[in-house]
Amino acid sequence: MSEPKNVSTRRVLFASLAGTTIEFFDFYIYATAAVLVFPQLFFPNSDPTTAMLQSFATFSIAFFARPVGAILFGHFGDRIGRKATLVAALLTMGLATVAIGFLPTYESVGVLAPFLLATCRFFQGLGLGGEWGGAVLLATENAPKSKKAWFGMFPQLGAPIGFLCSTGIFLLITETLTNEQFESFGWRIPFVASAILVFVGLYVRLRISETPAFKEAIKNDERVRVPLLTVFTQHIWLLILGTFGALATFVLFYLMTVFALSWGISSLGFTREQFLPLQMIGVIFFGITIPISALLADRFGRNTVLLWSTALIAAFGLLFEPLFGSGQITSVLVFMIIGLALMGLTYGPLGTALSEPFPVSVRYTGSSLAFNLAGIFGASLAPYVATSLATQYGIQAVGYYLAGAAALTFLALLGLRRNASAHAQSSLAAGAN
Repeated sequence: MSEPKNVSTRRVLFASLAGTTIEFFDFYIYATAAVLVFPQLFFPNSDPTTAMLQSFATFSIAFFARPVGAILFGHFGDRIGRKATLVAALLTMGLATVAIGFLPTYESVGVLAPFLLATCRFFQGLGLGGEWGGAVLLATENAPKSKKAWFGMFPQLGAPIGFLCSTGIFLLITETLTNEQFESFGWRIPFVASAILVFVGLYVRLRISETPAFKEAIKNDERVRVPLLTVFTQHIWLLILGTFGALATFVLFYLMTVFALSWGISSLGFTREQFLPLQMIGVIFFGITIPISALLADRFGRNTVLLWSTALIAAFGLLFEPLFGSGQITSVLVFMIIGLALMGLTYGPLGTALSEPFPVSVRYTGSSLAFNLAGIFGASLAPYVATSLATQYGIQAVGYYLAGAAALTFLALLGLRRNASAHAQSSLAAGAN
């Protein structure tokens, strides 16, 4: 006897949310550690700014690994199914994260230390590259037509929840341990403890069923032999538009998190204990606006909400100097709230908007690749570029950088809108014939 549909739906949504929460928790604890401890522990003693930039370089490796993960896991996700692939992606990320917690430092093994750190970071990116697209499809391919964005919002919520958990645990450790204890062993605790979360995520994932859309694709023999080849030969324009359609989302988030934390505790004079709570308050607004944007997207259209959000992100770029650059706690808090609330507005409908245009047979590969290529162009170098711009030209230059990214995203979203309209017209014409 099959389980009731509402029970099955809740299980699917929880599985998509739990998995991305764990993956993003693992991903973000690295980002936080890359600012707080890795420059001192994994790189030779040198100029602090140089060490920070070297740490950011290892941070960026994951974003170059993510498209590889999108191709690898996307292939199997489109060939053998969403469920098994999501289990493999979670395992890849989980094992790499736990391994970081046991790595020797530069003082112990020299140049081998940053090499091992970079290797683990690569596998983190590989796992997350396969996770995001599968989790979004798990939700949206089980959704009723009128609630696609609402269902697609659940895996997106994993980002703010994962960030809150990762920042919270670092804040707790910072408050509990001395600086010496934190640098000696305390920073390892979140990485090792993530093993518990991975086991929970695997348990949940193993209890779900395959999506109806993929079952239908098998039934109709719609699967293709090499999904990546099909994406590049038949859907390349859609891939390009999707990549740049997500660009501003990535730039905004990593400016508000990694760059803001780094600049706040170095150039603005904040301590870790002062700045991390400001970020956590901002991320709460990130989480609040995700479901709001999903409701708006189901009512007014995914593309419409994304266009408005992107325009607001461009305008927000003008506030970097007066708010963040002021160095005042109240102004910085307002800056974090506005920026991360805008992040929620653009992030909520993004998964549904990127996955819907691709056919089921290549949807895992196509949507994952678009999202993760955007990570390369929008996030991998964002902390590095922003730090360089702020150092040479002032903090407002970082705001202009964000506004420029938003302009490119706005144009790409207009292209996606035209593509959707053309596809709808051709479908109507085919139906009439």
